[in-house]
Amino acid sequence: MDILSTLFSQQSRKIGIIIPDVVISEKHSDTLEITEHPVEDKAPIADHAFKRPSELVMEVGFAGGGSLLDLASTLTATSLLGLSPQETYQELLDLQATRVPFDVVTGKRKYNNMLIKVLDVTTDRTSENVLMAVLTLREVIISSTQSVSVADKADMADGVSTSPVQNTGTKSVKPANESLLSQGYSLIKGG
Repeated sequence: MDILSTLFSQQSRKIGIIIPDVVISEKHSDTLEITEHPVEDKAPIADHAFKRPSELVMEVGFAGGGSLLDLASTLTATSLLGLSPQETYQELLDLQATRVPFDVVTGKRKYNNMLIKVLDVTTDRTSENVLMAVLTLREVIISSTQSVSVADKADMADGVSTSPVQNTGTKSVKPANESLLSQGYSLIKGG
């Protein structure tokens, strides 16, 4: 692999519009949920399994300028090397808070309609001036629906069987035809 390919391959990974400086690991997870009930042989539909939303866990890093460059950026009120770790962290939090699905590009594949499920950030003595984050991203399965207009019940030849269900009010139960013997017994019991 030549040097240009190496440089450009690092920039190929994206979380929405955020490009990490380094990707330490990517863990892809695609699961098929399989039912436990028996399935009829040669069934015409696939009611025995369905695909769960894809999940992706990325361990990423964003560079900071270091204490000397951070001091210079603070004094000059400009960013010498792009966003600070705090600003990048806030961008990730904002991306999570919007709850708007976005695309993620990894080294193995492109994901559509992803959200940040978990954003883990740990700061210790070795990562004080950088942002090290572990992101758990999950796919949002989006479906589309459509409205269908149907004819009015009055316009249908057989409206009872083809019209939608309508609220017709409260109904009370009417006893079935009672025999004279049953009615007499009810009178004797005090009913």
